Amino acid sequence: MPVPRPLPLSAALAAVFATALALPAHGQSLIELYESARSYDATYQGARAQYDASLARAAQAKAGILPQVGLSASATSVEQELSTDALSARRGLPSQQAGINATQPLYRPANWAAYEQSKRQVDIAQATLTVAEQDLIVRVSQAYFDVLSSQDTLALVRAQKAAVAEQLASAKRNFEVGTATITDQREAQARYDLVVAQEIAAENDLQVKKIALDQLVGRPGSDPTPLAAPVVLPTLPADMESWVTQADAVHPAITQARLGVEVATLEVDKARAGHKPTLDAQLGYNATNNPQGTTTSTSTGRVNVRAASIGVVFNLPLFAGFATENRIKETLALEEQSRQTLESTRRSVTQATRAAFLGLVSGAGQVKALEAAEASSQSALDANRLGYQVGVRINIDVLNSQSQLFQTKRDLAVARYNVLVGNLKLRQANGTLSPDDLQTVNNTLATNGRASVDSAASPDQPSAATQSPVPVPPTPGPMVPPPVHAPVNPQAPLQVPPPPPTIAPPPTR
Repeated sequence: MPVPRPLPLSAALAAVFATALALPAHGQSLIELYESARSYDATYQGARAQYDASLARAAQAKAGILPQVGLSASATSVEQELSTDALSARRGLPSQQAGINATQPLYRPANWAAYEQSKRQVDIAQATLTVAEQDLIVRVSQAYFDVLSSQDTLALVRAQKAAVAEQLASAKRNFEVGTATITDQREAQARYDLVVAQEIAAENDLQVKKIALDQLVGRPGSDPTPLAAPVVLPTLPADMESWVTQADAVHPAITQARLGVEVATLEVDKARAGHKPTLDAQLGYNATNNPQGTTTSTSTGRVNVRAASIGVVFNLPLFAGFATENRIKETLALEEQSRQTLESTRRSVTQATRAAFLGLVSGAGQVKALEAAEASSQSALDANRLGYQVGVRINIDVLNSQSQLFQTKRDLAVARYNVLVGNLKLRQANGTLSPDDLQTVNNTLATNGRASVDSAASPDQPSAATQSPVPVPPTPGPMVPPPVHAPVNPQAPLQVPPPPPTIAPPPTR
């Protein structure tokens, strides 16, 4: 497989990265893309529509305790036939009637219980919308950092490709002058082909992650802003039990379950109201116009009737075929079900909060460990290169050290992103996540027009910073071939035992 000349390739890549770092960062911040997703994401918009519907449905119950007013009007015509022994006559009797009537519930226990339920339903709808909003925050943040992670992986693979290309060129030159075997060249060629395959996979993964982010925020070509250098991760939260205690008080899922218990209790009150009386006040005014008289009079003159009424209506159910008793039993069972649902929700929230807390602490520990591993891998690579130059290391040792260094850099970048998202997931599990929490994560992004450049350091030199999102391939330097007869694995020097100690004879008395 033909390989491009390593020196021009490295120089070109270094120039590209240097130019990219010198340009201002025009990407979108996390808060900016979240605001875009709020107005576009179909799942969140559907949750808002459901919230509006829940508010309207809850408000309907208030009608049961408010006055009911109705206006009625009618026009009729009656054909009346009068017959006696002497004569028979027919006449038409038109009639027009209009009235207004109002009913005000005075005592309706079921209606008042339904009204109290509607208040709880409003709070449940608000908690449901809060859950949807928290879910959107986490989804946008995860998609945001998935794109950054894929970009880091692609940049690191390309930097590794350039480094392997230089090692391949060195192996070829050393083989041509007779200072290395064909094995070194073939090992470098195999590693180069593998990195090319990894580059293709990384490019595809980046495109897929960008498509997912674009679809979520409704903005084609979204470009997340990378992390600033050096990275300052948010401080670890307080002890785990304080988060668990707070979750029990404010988590929207627990709030929903708690309100569900209250709604079920009020449903029991509604069922028991089936045995209670109702009392309504009624008020009405009706007018009737009979231009040809009425059917009860023999007169053909106009008859107008004006009637106003006021009264109280009392109703007491006596027997409903045991429907009320069975309804009470049903609601009591449902109330117990809602209590068990509340307990189950509390346990689930507690478990999720503990798991998120431990995951965040573990992720922060991994970041520190990988930072140390990155420095150690860099030192190991430097030592292996020096050993290769003087003949005590072989080509595969250098290639393995390069792979270990770049893999550590990728793992470190992913671990940092997981910590940032883990902070949000902990607050989601705890139930306190809000859009304001994005500001803390957003503060870790580049704001001075430059992306983080820690991993841009050459693998030949240790990195001074701690972040590694945008690597730069190593700057080519002069290749020093190993000596012709240098041993690959020098033998340990012979250990010559020291001579036995001389014991002086005791003095003669």
